[in-house]
Amino acid sequence: MGSMSENTKSLYADFNGSAPLNKKVKEFLLERMATGTFSNPNSSHALGKKIMFAIEKSRRSLAKNINAKANQIIFNSGASEGITQVFHSVLADKPQDGRDIIVTTGIEHSCVVKCCAYYEKRGYRIIQVSSMQSGLIDIEELKNIVDKNHEQIAFVTIMAANNETGVIQPLKEITSICHQHSLKVFSDTTQFIGKTKFDFQDSNLDFAVMSSHKIGAIIGSGALIAKDINDLKPLIMGGGQEKGLRGGTQNYIGIESMAVALQDFQDSLHLLDQVAVEREQFEQRMQKKFPQIKIIGQEAPRLASTTMLSHPEFDGQLVQQKLEDKKIYVTTSSACSDDEKEISKVLKSMGTDEQTARGVVRISFCCHVTKECYQHIENALCDIFQKN
Repeated sequence: MGSMSENTKSLYADFNGSAPLNKKVKEFLLERMATGTFSNPNSSHALGKKIMFAIEKSRRSLAKNINAKANQIIFNSGASEGITQVFHSVLADKPQDGRDIIVTTGIEHSCVVKCCAYYEKRGYRIIQVSSMQSGLIDIEELKNIVDKNHEQIAFVTIMAANNETGVIQPLKEITSICHQHSLKVFSDTTQFIGKTKFDFQDSNLDFAVMSSHKIGAIIGSGALIAKDINDLKPLIMGGGQEKGLRGGTQNYIGIESMAVALQDFQDSLHLLDQVAVEREQFEQRMQKKFPQIKIIGQEAPRLASTTMLSHPEFDGQLVQQKLEDKKIYVTTSSACSDDEKEISKVLKSMGTDEQTARGVVRISFCCHVTKECYQHIENALCDIFQKN
């Protein structure tokens, strides 16, 4: 994974959008399909019990690799479902007990943005913590908001690692500020888990989420992680699956593949430092050749495998198309908003000027990316920028 195809003519560099199937997952699936058991995991017969055992084994494996307890993990269809369930669980249809404020940021994924909008229509007020040009939120502003409004705050939701810029927020500092006033904190960890080391217990978050397809497992599975599952309400009713908190027959092959993918990432953690070096050297070479180039979030902690690059003299969508002509696949921002003509709301919130924002392309890999991959993209970008 992360390397070019055998003919070296195709390079996929959109892992933040969706990761290709992990090599270990492919091997697992081939064996699973050939020799595995297929049944309803909730059945009382031996086949059902065998599958349920595999689900619980996967739950324990995931828990171990994110330092959570197995009973804190609820399997679902992915992060969007998990995010929606967290909002549904923490917030009432109308504000209760004078708590009508949702604290969030301008860098959130569209799912969080739309959940906030949904509850805003039901009487909640939204307070956004400002983002700095680095992509980091203004921690002092968050502290002031919490200190001033803690008796009215119902919920705090701040993304862990941004899907566009790769910028990582200081989760422990955020939770410390909020928990001083016993506020529930959710972080969208979709781009964090499986991209960098995540320790749920150490983060002190109340809720986190993950999606299978972001880490190289089969698309359509995910997990909601809750410090106390008693804080959750079911979003989907059913036959009592997942402790009654997520109805519907479990996607057991997807769940098993998710455990395989995250274990492979955990086994490959030692590669991240070198990935960060390769990424940084790529960025430095590009800026040396083209001093106009800006790296979004360059001064902030970022995911090792993510670069958001802008040559302000070029339209990002045009660059994306020219790269695709060379069979190099990147995006201009979030895959969820690639078709929108407006510039990225994330970049707007960071105060990025419009010309720079329109010039961005996002390059994202996994921890198995090679120097050859970055060199291939560098050559292609240089060809594009020099010819125009």
